[in-house]
Order: sequence, then structure tokens, then C-alpha cells
Amino acid sequence: MFSKIDQEVAFVKTALSLRGQRQEILAANLANADTPNYKARDLDFQTALRSAAGAARAGLQMERTASRHLDVSGSAGASSAAGDRIKYRAALQPSLDGNTVDVNVERANFTENALHYQFLMDRAASTFSTLRSAITGEGR
Repeated sequence: MFSKIDQEVAFVKTALSLRGQRQEILAANLANADTPNYKARDLDFQTALRSAAGAARAGLQMERTASRHLDVSGSAGASSAAGDRIKYRAALQPSLDGNTVDVNVERANFTENALHYQFLMDRAASTFSTLRSAITGEGR
């Protein structure tokens, strides 16, 4: 049972961290909307989360202590560097000064990311509330 709780908390922690990184990147895009030659960037959240989940599984590999044991190592990949997950966004409408930030796109992405972040915070709060109820015996 505790492994399920650990997995849930680890998932939410990783997802919150990645959402926070994406929020910083989107905020930097908005802050540099008028900077000549600034290239809008974004975090590929799904790829980053898959990579982080793969790294977590890679750290928990089973060890073969006899030749008759099954090989269950699979293809869990190692965590990629943050630079591998950050991509430049193609400009929808190129500007004369070389800036690729579209303020409307950035605001929409910023708001969407904030909603996902809030959902994860609510999920974490719900998980801890359930644990507290189980420990204290509330709700009987």
C-alpha cells in the first residue's frame, strides 16, 4: 500500500516541478515580448514527464542473481537534460525585429499551465487529506 502512496506523491512532485519549470519559461517569453531577436521557448511537458517517469523506473530495476531469472530490465530510459526538453516555438507571424513571441499564445499557454498546476496541487491536497482521514479514523 505504501508503494502506491509513494508512487502517487512522486508523480505529483515530478509533475509539479515540470509545471513550475514550464511556467518560468512562459513567463520569460512574456517578459521578452519586445526584445529584438528573442526566440520563444517552451517545455515539451509530456516528453519531460515520460522521461522523468522512465528515470524513476530505471532506478528501481530488479537484479538478476541467477541465470534462470527473467530479464525484466525493459527499455526505461535515463532522464534527459533540461535543455533536451526545452524547444523553440515556431513563429506564427514573423516580426521585423526577429522576435518570435506571440503574446496571445503565451498568455493562453501560461493560463493553461497554471490550471494544470492548480489541479496537481488539489490532487496532492486530496491525497494527503485521504491519508490524514485514514490515520485519524475520520469518516467512519
